[in-house]
Amino acid sequence: MSARINAIATAVPDCDFEQDYRHWALRRLEGRREAKVFARMADRSGIEHRWSVLDEEDAKLEEGRGFYAAEPPSTAERMAIYAQEAPELALSAIAKLGEVGTISHIVVASCTGFVAPGIDQIIARRLGLAGSVERVLVGFMGCYAAVTALRTARHIVRSEPGARVLVVTVELSSLHHQDHDQIEPLLAGAQFGDGAAAAVVTDEGPGLELGEGLSATLEDSAGLITWHIGDTGFHMHLSGEVPGRIRDALLTPGVRDRIAGDALPQAFAVHAGGRSILDAVEAGLALGPSALDHSRAVLRDFGNMSSSTLMFVLERTLRDTPRDGVALAFGPGLAMEGFRFGWSA
Repeated sequence: MSARINAIATAVPDCDFEQDYRHWALRRLEGRREAKVFARMADRSGIEHRWSVLDEEDAKLEEGRGFYAAEPPSTAERMAIYAQEAPELALSAIAKLGEVGTISHIVVASCTGFVAPGIDQIIARRLGLAGSVERVLVGFMGCYAAVTALRTARHIVRSEPGARVLVVTVELSSLHHQDHDQIEPLLAGAQFGDGAAAAVVTDEGPGLELGEGLSATLEDSAGLITWHIGDTGFHMHLSGEVPGRIRDALLTPGVRDRIAGDALPQAFAVHAGGRSILDAVEAGLALGPSALDHSRAVLRDFGNMSSSTLMFVLERTLRDTPRDGVALAFGPGLAMEGFRFGWSA
């Protein structure tokens, strides 16, 4: 039995904070050589917009203003906003799906906050779903969690005929801004924004058929991407080695063969983790210059929204009705997660 993504919808908040962040970061580096380096890399990042659930005033990063005033907000304060805003953003994405029918299962992925009762329960209650709806939370996995959420939906649909699974990703990365004056964390912070996505997965109707899963973890890479909970929010470490390690892994014949096989698929839906990540995938798989256009467009318009990013790319891919394709995402491990897909009428 097959499992198909019948529909995908996405949502972002109203506040575009990209330029404000750039100005703030340059002030933090003012008078140092790194300021020119940051400006050059920000201009080359491929990111033009990033969105935050904070309003325009609260999103300001200048000292003494907004949510990020002179004293960094505590993790509890950040989680209070997550508890309020994450379900609303998720529901905004779900609303764009239109009529979703009788949902039997909900799978939610998020790594930027925690609340209980969970987003899954809040969604079920707000949508008026039956109390018997089954729920799964994919928590704190990071950027590749959408793959795990969709694969979970696939397993459910293949094992329970007639199941209708609502898959939701919601990430509020802007709640975890940290006050740094070193260029590496400032560049990492320049990647992330907020976004939510929702998809319906069933065993019928037209859509992207979810195929074989792909997983790989690189050796000696555990420290390259980390995400841990501190007293003032969640702290990201993103090593500059990541793009090179991804490119080298994809150049390895065994890995490349698993992804591409004898011939490259028609479509690639790649997590838009950053321009250098996309460049690494393009080089490692010897892709054409337009192969990652959807990923680059998502990066330009929204930045890296962690687990939601791949869903934004898949939303665009779904419209193309591709014959076959591969979805890939990268995150803590350093690990790659993905799956094959193809259009099914």
